Order: sequence, then C-alpha cells, then structure tokens
Amino acid sequence: MSCSLNFLYDAIGLSKQAVHGQINRYMSIKEMECQVLKLVRKIRSDHPTMGVREMYFLMNPGSMGRDIFEALCRDNGLTIKPIKNYHKTTDSSGVERFDNLINGLDIEAPNQVWQSDITYYRIENKFYYITLIQDAFTKIIVGYSVSKRLKTNQTTIPSLSMAFRNAKKAVLDGLIFHSDGGGQYYSVEFLKLIKSRNLISSMGKDCYENAMAESLNGVIKNKYLYHRSINNFKELEYEVDRTVQLYNFKKPHSSLNRLTPYQFLNNYLSLENQTNASIEKSTDANSCKKEASSLFLTDQTNTNNKNVTAANRVIT
Repeated sequence: MSCSLNFLYDAIGLSKQAVHGQINRYMSIKEMECQVLKLVRKIRSDHPTMGVREMYFLMNPGSMGRDIFEALCRDNGLTIKPIKNYHKTTDSSGVERFDNLINGLDIEAPNQVWQSDITYYRIENKFYYITLIQDAFTKIIVGYSVSKRLKTNQTTIPSLSMAFRNAKKAVLDGLIFHSDGGGQYYSVEFLKLIKSRNLISSMGKDCYENAMAESLNGVIKNKYLYHRSINNFKELEYEVDRTVQLYNFKKPHSSLNRLTPYQFLNNYLSLENQTNASIEKSTDANSCKKEASSLFLTDQTNTNNKNVTAANRVIT
C-alpha cells in the first residue's frame, strides 16, 4: 500500500508532505465554511433584511475573503431574497460528521452529556463570538471562551480545555460531547482534544437537535449581556466571566427544583454519598452475618464431631 501511494505521489509530482498539507488546508476551509453558514443562519433569523456584505464586515471571518463569503451565502440560499433551498443544510462538505447520541437518552448524572454551541455578540460595527459548554444534568456551564475570530483555537479548544481543567481528575470516559455540527466541532485539533479524555462526539442536524445549548445562548445574551454596558472586547470578556459565575451560583432553575446549578450538584453528591454509605453499611452487615453464620456452622460441626467421637467411645 505504501509503495503504491509513493508511486502516486511521484506520478502527480508532489511529495507526501505537500499532498497532506493540501488536504489539511482543504479541511480547514470546509470547517470554516460550515461554521460560517451556521452563524449566518442565526444572524439571518435575528436580522431578516441584513445584507450578506454587511454580515461579512460584522463577522470578520478572517481567512475567508468577501467574494467567497458572498458566494457561499448565495449558494446556500442565505441572501436577502430567499430561494427554494433556504432551509437546506448540506452534508456534502467532505468533513466528518457524527450521529446524534442523545436523542431519547435518559440523562441521569453529571458528566454524562455536555452540550455546546457558538453564538455571536454584536458591539457597534463588529461581531465577537461566545462558545459555551454546559453539563446537561446539572446545567453548570463547565467551560466557555470569548473570541474575536471563529478559528478553532479561539473558540472550541479553549472552552473545552477550561472544561477539562474544571473537571480536574474526574473520570470522563464515555462522556458524550454534543453540538449541532458547526465546523469547529470536528476540526482535527478539536477531535484530538476530545479523544485525549475519551469523550464521544455527537451531533444534531440542526439547532432543534441541540436545543439546550441554543436556549443557554439566549439566556446569556438576552437576560444578562444585553442589559450591561459593553463597549469593547475587554468589557465583553469581563461581563461573560461575571455572567457565568452568576448563572452557575446564583440563578435558580425550575428544572432543578428552583436550585442553582451548583446547589443542585451539591445536593446530588450529598445524596449519592449517603446512598453509597448506606450500601457499604448494608454490605458490612451482610458480611458480618455471613461470618457469624460461618462461625456458627463451624462450631456446630465441631460439636457434632465431638458428639460422634464420644458416642463411638461409649459403643466401644
């Protein structure tokens, strides 16, 4: 196989490194396109009449030029005048996608499912990006990032790295990491980080299959950030930090019996410890009973043996 690949490299006049370099560049472009399209759909929902050129300068996608951005929006029916395939999300991007593993899943413990999404925040004539990761059971925001660009190393990687630091030495093997399929969630670097703690990737086909993360975006922006005076990126970073702390430690949730996320977690852990202690006591009691029973049977056997010996002596 290696020989045939080397023959192919020679035939096209490129080295192995050059070929893989081109593949990696192609994958990076496709990842960026998918993330851009996801955010354009969100912006289009909030601003139905905003032109794609205005979006481009607000979004500042970085490595994507204006003409390519406009062509991408036009090809996917995201210009102001809608076309037939306006709501279509294509899977022909050539990048890796994952099955939805949380559909119908009973979520019964912390660190079973984390859900994530990237949203935008506008300050004057520019968009910035907020990436949030939330534990589906406790509702705790376990990781987040605020960035000027959509690049993976500024969005999903720092937020997941924070989540890992917060998890400390917790066993995360088999934890399902769910998103709605934006490009930064299947980049090579991000998937490498996912696999470093044995997480499993899961993706929804649209925002409806990642509703919890979408809802969190709305709460953070509409109930907190939009009520603050935020004039620049540094102030946005500060307010997101403050908002996450308020959300995790001060905001009661109806789905958590009116407890804050961390109160709910502490109650869960306390209950779990009590249950484990009860099981241990029960196990210890059973062990004692078995040991006592074993001793009783041993004594009975010894007594019976003595009686038989005594009887034999009498008979003799």
